[in-house]
Amino acid sequence: MTHQFHPSVLREYDIRGIVGETLFAADAEAIGQTFGSLVVRAGGRTVCVGYDGRLSSEELETALVKGLMSTGLRVRRIGLGPTPMLYYASHTSGADGGIMVTGSHNPPDQNGFKMVFGGKPFFAGQIKQLGTMAAAGDVVSAAGGTSESFSVTDEYIARLLADFAGGRPLSVVWDAGNGATGDVMTTLTGRLPGTHRLLNAKIDGTFPAHHPDPTEPKNLAQLIEAVTTTGADLGIAFDGDGDRIGVIDGKGRILWGDQMMMLFAEEILRERPGAQILADVKASQSLFDRIAALGGQPVMCRTGHSLIKTRLAETGAPLAGEMSGHLFFADHYYGFDDALYAAIRFLSMVAGWPTSLAERFDALPHLINTPELRIDCPDDRKFAVVTEVKKRLAAAGAKVSEIDGVRVSTDDGWWLLRASNTQAVLVARCESDTEDGLLRLKAILSQQLTQSGLRLD
Repeated sequence: MTHQFHPSVLREYDIRGIVGETLFAADAEAIGQTFGSLVVRAGGRTVCVGYDGRLSSEELETALVKGLMSTGLRVRRIGLGPTPMLYYASHTSGADGGIMVTGSHNPPDQNGFKMVFGGKPFFAGQIKQLGTMAAAGDVVSAAGGTSESFSVTDEYIARLLADFAGGRPLSVVWDAGNGATGDVMTTLTGRLPGTHRLLNAKIDGTFPAHHPDPTEPKNLAQLIEAVTTTGADLGIAFDGDGDRIGVIDGKGRILWGDQMMMLFAEEILRERPGAQILADVKASQSLFDRIAALGGQPVMCRTGHSLIKTRLAETGAPLAGEMSGHLFFADHYYGFDDALYAAIRFLSMVAGWPTSLAERFDALPHLINTPELRIDCPDDRKFAVVTEVKKRLAAAGAKVSEIDGVRVSTDDGWWLLRASNTQAVLVARCESDTEDGLLRLKAILSQQLTQSGLRLD
């Protein structure tokens, strides 16, 4: 049997589509057949599978397992939970691969798959290979495939708690956003000291309270209100599948990924002086400067959780992170992006300070910057826009880094434009040390977008 995927679903870091429009159960079965064939041909025997709380996830998981079993594999089904729990199960059980059915932070009508193979991220050309194999019917067909329930929830929670160092009791508000972290978060916080208030802990694929994406300030409004009205020390939010974290200080201010990284860098570089610390191109220049000032080696990387995990393993760095809240600890942990683990490390750090998180936040360097700006742009147009901007900048003699998209340096600071690999958007950011400088940077960005037929709101 051959199978054709919709051309939009096989993406750089994972597989994503609109359920019933570009993504179907037949696609999930084909993913199982093709991915399973690669595992079998590499001498593998076992794959772990998990799924998030979206309304379509159980159906897709069932079809996926069917496809994997058709190649003769043993499938360990860890059930409903966050993506990092699937990573944990794959890593600690010695499985040859793992697939998570998840739409991550995308809208409720979308779903997808994140994969690991041989202990490494499975992405880019490997994902494209699945499409080629499916179209050619190039799959293994073998009897003997099996499926078994394989719960790691209690073990995973115990591992998270193992790195909680204690300290003064804290008052914390948690927001799962009705995403896949809800059940684990509930059990985890019940075993932590201090006072914990939980928001939207019930897993609900319609996301009735707000969309589970902590990079959007509007999605943090409920958490901010709860923190400020209860006088909590901090608030913690998760995205839909639990691999990204958002943090609010006691004054209701958002700590972005690069600001969390500054605080973690202090802690880690005390133990590992001179270590490399990786951050994506969207991160503030103040993060790279701060890492260097602390004696570390700052490394700027392309955005993308699979890319950064791979680079982390290659460099042996203890810490990496993205503005979007993906944080990767190879320091006492496994190197994958786990927001629940990041939360435990963050609480341990704050509980050990003699001052509050709000006071530490005040002491951080504060340049003037935008959050992530997202400009709607069709998937078949977004990369072309970046190419057009690059050509115009080159003709103008601008100072440009092309690590990922364009990061343009001027006397006022820098601005970034890159194509998202997961959504039909362009992502932009600007940073300056003055308000006037930021306005000038945004004006340049806006002008470039206008020339390519887009608008910066």
